[in-house]
Amino acid sequence: MLGEDVLYRSVRELGKMIRARRLGPVELTESYLDRGERIGSRLNAYATLTRELALKEARQAEREIKAGKYKGPLHGIPYAAKDLLAVKGYPTTWGAKPYEGQSFDYDATVIKKLRAAGAILIGKAAMIELAGGMGYRFGTASISGGAKNPWNETCWTCGSSSGSGAIMAAGLAAFAIGTETWGSIVCPSAYCGVSGLRPTFGRVSRHGAMSLSYSMDKIGPMCRTADDCGVVLAAIAGYDAKDSSCLADGHFVYDSQSGGRPLRIGWLTNAWQKPAADVDAAAKKAIDVLESRGAIVTNVALPEGPWEQAAGTVISVECAAAFNSLIESGKAANLTDPLGKIGGYVAQQIPASDYARALRIRAVLQKKIDALFDRVDVLAAASLPVVATPMTANIETALDFADPLGGIGNFCGLPAVSAPCGFSNNLPIGIQFVGRAYDDNKVIATARLFQQHTEWHRKRPQLKG
Repeated sequence: MLGEDVLYRSVRELGKMIRARRLGPVELTESYLDRGERIGSRLNAYATLTRELALKEARQAEREIKAGKYKGPLHGIPYAAKDLLAVKGYPTTWGAKPYEGQSFDYDATVIKKLRAAGAILIGKAAMIELAGGMGYRFGTASISGGAKNPWNETCWTCGSSSGSGAIMAAGLAAFAIGTETWGSIVCPSAYCGVSGLRPTFGRVSRHGAMSLSYSMDKIGPMCRTADDCGVVLAAIAGYDAKDSSCLADGHFVYDSQSGGRPLRIGWLTNAWQKPAADVDAAAKKAIDVLESRGAIVTNVALPEGPWEQAAGTVISVECAAAFNSLIESGKAANLTDPLGKIGGYVAQQIPASDYARALRIRAVLQKKIDALFDRVDVLAAASLPVVATPMTANIETALDFADPLGGIGNFCGLPAVSAPCGFSNNLPIGIQFVGRAYDDNKVIATARLFQQHTEWHRKRPQLKG
C-alpha cells in the first residue's frame, strides 16, 4: 500500500503522476480504501465506504488512461462525497437515524459530473444529522457518531461537513465534497487545517442533494490546496435544468494563472468581536505575507444591520418546509441531538411576515455588500475566532459568538475560501477570503497566492494506525 507521502499529495500532483503512469488509479484507490478502513473508522469519518463501486471505477480509469483517453486532472483521483448526495445503490442517510435505510435509484448531478471527469468515489463522508438544519448542541449529533479531529482526537472537526474535514486532514481521500448553508465548509476546513471552497450560490447544481435551505444551500470542494479547489469546482460547476436555482451562466472556467494587477484585500475589523490571541495573530501574519507579495491591504468594516437574524430566519423557515413530513410525523424525536428533536417545531412557529421581512433585508444587504466590493477584490478575516473545540463541548455555549461574515456571506451567496495559516496548541488556524458573487476565481487566487509562499497547507497530523 502507498504511504502518506503519496496519499497526502494534492490533486494536481497526483494527477500528474497518474498521467505520466508513475501511479495507477487502482493502487491509489486501494490505498485510500485501506486507510479509510483502518483510520477512518476510528475517526467516524465515513458513513460508508463504496469499495465495490470505487474499484470498478478505478479499473475503468486505468484502462482509459492506458488507452490514451486521458480526461483531465481528476481522472483516476479518489474522492469522498458528503452523505447528503444521492449515489445510486448506496445508502444516503443524511446523517440522521430516521433516514438510516434511505437510498435512491439515481445519482446526484455532482456525482455524475465527477464520474464524467474520471474521478473515483470511494465513500460517503459522515455528517451532522440533516446538516444541522434542526439545530444541534453537540458534535456527536450524527448517525455515524462524532467525527474526531485528526490533529487531536478528543476534539471535533466542526460541522456539518464533519466527515469531509476528517477525511481530508487524515489523508483518507484526495479531495472531498462538502456543503454549506452557514459555515459548514469554512468551519471544518479551519478546524482540520485543509482548504475549502464555498462557491457562489447557484454555481453548482444541488439536484440529488438533501435540501435544507432552498435559497442558501451550496455544494463545494474540500481539498489540500486552493488550486485543487479550483480544479474540482471547474468539474462540478455548470447549469443543470434539474435545479431551478442553478445559475444559467453558472459555467466556471478555472483561471489557475490569474494575476495581473495587485489584489485589493479588505481586512475586516469587525468580523469577530474577541478572537483568540493566537488566531488573530496568525491571520494577521497571513495578511502580511500577501502584502509582501504585492497585495494592497486596507481596513474595512462589514455594514451593520440585523443580517444574522434575518439569515437565521430564512434558514429556519426553509428547513421547516423541507422537513415538514419528518416534523409532522413525530419522527424528529428519533434524531440524536436533544435540540434537533424540537428545533423543527420551533421553526414552524415563525410567522410568514418575518420570513418576508428577512427576504427584503437580504435585498438591502446585497446592495450594501456589493458596494463594499467596489473598493476591494476580497474580504479577509480569520475563518473562526477559535481553534477546534472538545467533542464534549456544548456548541450553544462554546461557539456562542456572533458570526456576521458567515451570515452575510451565505445570505448573499458569496464565494469564500478557507486556508490554513497557523496553529495554536497543535490545532490548525484558518484564514478566509470572501469575494463578490461570481468572483470565485478571485478568492481562489488570493488563497493560492498565500499558499505559494507558505507551507501551512502541507502540514499533516501524526496519526496512529
